[in-house]
Amino acid sequence: MEINLEALSKDELKQLKSDVDKALKTIDARRKADAKKAAEQAAKEYGFSLDDLLGGKGGKGVPKYRNPADPSQTWTGRGRKPNWVLSAIEEGRDIDELKI
Repeated sequence: MEINLEALSKDELKQLKSDVDKALKTIDARRKADAKKAAEQAAKEYGFSLDDLLGGKGGKGVPKYRNPADPSQTWTGRGRKPNWVLSAIEEGRDIDELKI
């Protein structure tokens, strides 16, 4: 497939770029889904689930901090600090006060 980029307007080029970005994301999503299916099938052949082999859910980790104003909001201490943590620090509170 050959596209004459010189013949396209700026708006057409922007649309083409947007379409290409979307196509790349869907390709990655499809490939990940295919890889996951293949891994699940391989695990199943040995009598396991993929979660059995990967140790459960994995990912987020155990919360170490809790928002005193809203106990449903927690933070593991990894990644970006939530706004409620930043607000507490700005108010002069020690982060240790938020530990669970």
